[in-house]
Formats: sequence, C-alpha cells, structure tokens
Amino acid sequence: MKTVNSVFYANVVVIAVLAVLAVIILLVVAGVAWYLSTRNKFIRLDQKVQSAESRIDVYLTKRYDLLTKMVSTIKGYMKHEKETFAEIVKLRNPGVNASLKEKAEFDHQMNEVANQLNLVAERYPELKADKVFLELLEAEREVEENLQAARSNFNSNINVFNEAVLQFPSSIVAGSRWKEKEYFKAEETKKQDVVIDL
Repeated sequence: MKTVNSVFYANVVVIAVLAVLAVIILLVVAGVAWYLSTRNKFIRLDQKVQSAESRIDVYLTKRYDLLTKMVSTIKGYMKHEKETFAEIVKLRNPGVNASLKEKAEFDHQMNEVANQLNLVAERYPELKADKVFLELLEAEREVEENLQAARSNFNSNINVFNEAVLQFPSSIVAGSRWKEKEYFKAEETKKQDVVIDL
C-alpha cells in the first residue's frame, strides 16, 4: 500500500511540477510576444510620424516653388518691388534632415512672402486679372490647404506616438530608444489676435 501511495504522490508531484513549468513557459511566451508586439507598434508609429513629416517637406517645397514662379510672373508688373524678390531669393528650402524648428521657421518666412505677394497683387489690377498669376494663386491656396492638413496629420501622429511612449506598460519598451517628439507649432504671430484696421 505504501508503494501505491508513494507512486501516486510521485505522480502528483510530477504533474504539479509540469503544470508550474507550463505556466512559467506560457508567461514567458506571453511576455516576449507582448514585448515584440509593443516594439513593432513603436516602429509603426515612428514610421507614420516620419511619413507625415515627409508630407510637410513635400508641401513646403511645392509652396516654395509656386511662390518662386509667382515672383517670376509678377516681375514684369512690378520692377520697383525689389524687396519681395530679395526676400524670396534669400529663402532656401529646408532639407529633409532639417529640424522641425527650422521647418517651422521656413514655413513662417514663406507665409510672410506670400502675404507680401498678395499685397503687391492688390496694387496691380492688371496682374490680378492675369490668367497665369490666377492659376498660380489658386495652386498656392491648394498647397496651403494641403500643408495645413499635413501639419494636422503630423501632430495627430505625434500625439499617438507620445501617448505610447508615456503610457505604462509600453513606456517600459520605449525605454531610452524612443522619446517624446515635438509637435509642429504655429509661429507666434499666428497665435496673436488679428488686428483689423479699417
């Protein structure tokens, strides 16, 4: 009888040890799967942020090109308006590797040039009726809308990324590899109240 009891208890112990090992293996596999899944999530989110930033670069470049073409079109109408021309010539399209701050500064400068061109166009009624100028103006408005959408998309992707970096437990996986990213910020002049002077 003792042999049967000892064999039974030995079997129970073996089954208990196997059950504990199975639970430990399942926990390790689940932990590794969670880590890999979270790591891949960060890679996907980082790629979305880079893609959104690239779209901003594309629209900034397109805007720069359009404004340059508008300047060329306007030159025939306004030979004495050299300041606007000098301003656009000084601007250089930021490279893909430019910081977000540099891109925001470039965007601000392009806004100022666009405003100057619009003011110049107001002074020349025949320019405002010129087909090429009107087409360029419409293209510039379209690019501006696309640029606004690209900025919004970029900030939305940044928000999702930053939440993943900061929230527990994904912050464990983020560790030192992934840090919070900067939002694309509006320049200070656009944050101020608009003064309407009639």
